[in-house]
Amino acid sequence: MSSFPNVLTIAGSDPSGGAGIQADLKTFSAIKVYGTTVITNITAQNTHGINDIFTLPVKVIKSQLKSVFEDIDIAAVKIGMLHSIDIIELVSEVLNYYRPNNIILDPVLVSSSGRPLLEDDALSLLKSNLFPLATMITPNIPEARSILSLDHELKPTDMETVAKSLLQFGSKSVLLKGGHLKGRDCIDVLSDASQTTMFSHTKVASKNTHGTGCTLSSAITANLAKGSSLQQAVQDANNYTYNAILNADKLNVGTGTGPLFHFT
Repeated sequence: MSSFPNVLTIAGSDPSGGAGIQADLKTFSAIKVYGTTVITNITAQNTHGINDIFTLPVKVIKSQLKSVFEDIDIAAVKIGMLHSIDIIELVSEVLNYYRPNNIILDPVLVSSSGRPLLEDDALSLLKSNLFPLATMITPNIPEARSILSLDHELKPTDMETVAKSLLQFGSKSVLLKGGHLKGRDCIDVLSDASQTTMFSHTKVASKNTHGTGCTLSSAITANLAKGSSLQQAVQDANNYTYNAILNADKLNVGTGTGPLFHFT
C-alpha cells in the first residue's frame, strides 16, 4: 500500500474555505493523505454565516460517487453535510455497495451560525441508514441532544453515559465532542463496545473556530486511513485541531468567525 492512502470526503462546499470540503482537503493534505471529494451541496457562506444552500441533483452526486469508487482505492470516507433524505438514501446505498473500511460520519445538523443543514424528518433516516455503516460518528453536544431527543443541558459528568447511549444506533464507535461544555476545558469522550476513553485539553480563546468539526473529523479519517487505532487517530486529530485553532491568528480571513490554520 502507498504511504499516501486515498481518502474521500462527501460534504458541502464552503466558498470562504473555512469548512466543508475545502477544510477537509486542507486537513488531508496536512496529514499527508490524498484527498478526493464528492460535493453534495454548494453553500453561499462566509465568516458571518450561511446565506444560501443549493443542493445538487441526486444524479450528479451519484455520478461523482461512482466515478471515484470505480477508479480509486479509497481507504477511508468522511461524511459531512448531506442535507436531504434523497442524498442520505443515495450515500447509504453506495457505501453499502462499495463497503470502504473506514467511515467517519460527522452528523452536521445546524451550522455554527444557527442555519439548519439537515432537512426536516431526515435525522431519523440518517440514524437508521448511515449510523450502522459508520466506524465512528462525531456529534457535538447539541447534535447528541438532537439525536437522543434530550431536553436538558449536559454536564461533564454526563458525557460518558451519553456517548455510550449513542452506540445504540449501530456505529462501531462514538466520539462525543465537548466543545460546548461550560468551563476552561474541552472534554471529548470516545466510546466503543469495549472501552471508553476521555480526551481533555484547555480551550483556546479564539474567534477563529469556523470549520472545527469538519477539521477534526477529517483528521480522524486521515489518521485511520494511515493505519492508526481509533484511540490514536482521535488523539492525533485532537492535537492537530488544537494547534490549528491556536495558530489561526496567523490568518486574516473575513471579519466574522475566521477559519483554522490548517498548515501546522
